Amino acid sequence: MKNATFVLILSLMAFSLIQISPASAETTEQRDARMQWWRQARFGMFVHWGLYSGLAGTWKDKPVGTRGGMEWIQQRVRVDTWEYAHEAVPRFRPEEGFADAWAKLARQAGCQYVVFTTKHHDGFCLFKSQYTTYDAHELVGRDLCKEIVDAVRDEGLKVGFYHSVIDWHHPQYDYFKADQLPHPLKGQPSPNGPRHHDIYLDYLHHQARELFSNYGPVDIIWWDYSKKGNDGPFWRADALMAMARSLQPAIISNNRLYHIPNIEKGDSVGRLKTWKPEQGDFTTPEQTIPSTGVPGVDWEVCMTMNTTWGYSEHDHAWKSNETLIRNLIDIVSKGGNYLLNIGPKGDGSITQESIDSMNAIGRWMKVNGEAIYGTTASPFEKPAWGRYTKKPGKIYAHVFEWPQNGVLQVPAGDMQIKRAYLLADPDKKALETAKKTDGLIIRLPEKAPDDIASVIVLEHQR
Repeated sequence: MKNATFVLILSLMAFSLIQISPASAETTEQRDARMQWWRQARFGMFVHWGLYSGLAGTWKDKPVGTRGGMEWIQQRVRVDTWEYAHEAVPRFRPEEGFADAWAKLARQAGCQYVVFTTKHHDGFCLFKSQYTTYDAHELVGRDLCKEIVDAVRDEGLKVGFYHSVIDWHHPQYDYFKADQLPHPLKGQPSPNGPRHHDIYLDYLHHQARELFSNYGPVDIIWWDYSKKGNDGPFWRADALMAMARSLQPAIISNNRLYHIPNIEKGDSVGRLKTWKPEQGDFTTPEQTIPSTGVPGVDWEVCMTMNTTWGYSEHDHAWKSNETLIRNLIDIVSKGGNYLLNIGPKGDGSITQESIDSMNAIGRWMKVNGEAIYGTTASPFEKPAWGRYTKKPGKIYAHVFEWPQNGVLQVPAGDMQIKRAYLLADPDKKALETAKKTDGLIIRLPEKAPDDIASVIVLEHQR
């Protein structure tokens, strides 16, 4: 009888594990329906904002550096949470209406979703939490998360939460156990005695439940991040994923709760090839664009406008508008999404450089967005002069280098091209074309409609 009972218990446990697995509870058709808007969107805005933003890359009147992530400033100067908060809290004073400005900028740029930091590695929470006093409600008297969510929704955009599983503030976050992950006190004894990892995990899960329960529909959860040995079970990741899907059935999750190989210095296509559907809906190459997409893999490049995610007054290495727009086209031509970061200041205001670049992208998208939204990876090899994207019945040729002789040759394969025209032409006047054995010849106007990228539409039928 005891053996039979034991077998029954094991069977029930196995069944419960199957039930909470996000991947196994869903058919391919159901997953495709859930992912549809994200695959259509192609372009989102990332926001890194927290206590570090007010420090602006400066610690006690000295620049910490001119390049690199200043959201890591506490770890860079290697101070405990109390000294860090003493310096940072007075400099974090959000202006009224900051969130409306963010959301409006995202919409004007052509973004379809906004992902923002609810909590970064320093442990400070933008949301109101009953489990800590280290949150915006306690320190500035406002639920900043709610302000941002409301503003983003008011602009008709999807909402994404970035949430760090690393926490340099929590007194039970065991940086000895988390030995593969960064911590400002790494190599130093704990100032509050022995730490208990399970207590921190309870805190992590309680706060995740608050985020999934208190702010209405959440479209994306963007976890950050794990390393081998401090991944998956280390965070009770399966339970976090199951909680997200039970409280937010339509939510889309990245895969950073689980081990991500450290391959950013090489071709980040490796991230795509190691993606596992049970670990998240999409994978996230960072600061690099893969050389190619991988069929069946959803992915999103996250990238900064300069070299830092959090605001720094010392980082002036801004990417040109040409680079940002062509990055978007390149990523989408390979089947990926582009999550482009802004790092607001401590008062929530956005740097003029970021505003100018987002507006430039928005102007380009207003004319050419059809060639980005809802498109899929190029059916052809990457041409020297630009990129391709496609939709059913249409190929979009994004021309970076306008041909001096006014002639562009594109492959046609077995497609029957009906007509070609410039997307920037309001009349959609047909361009002169001629079929050749090795492709299609298109005769172009002398001047390109856009100096960064001009789009030619090829309507076709098989």
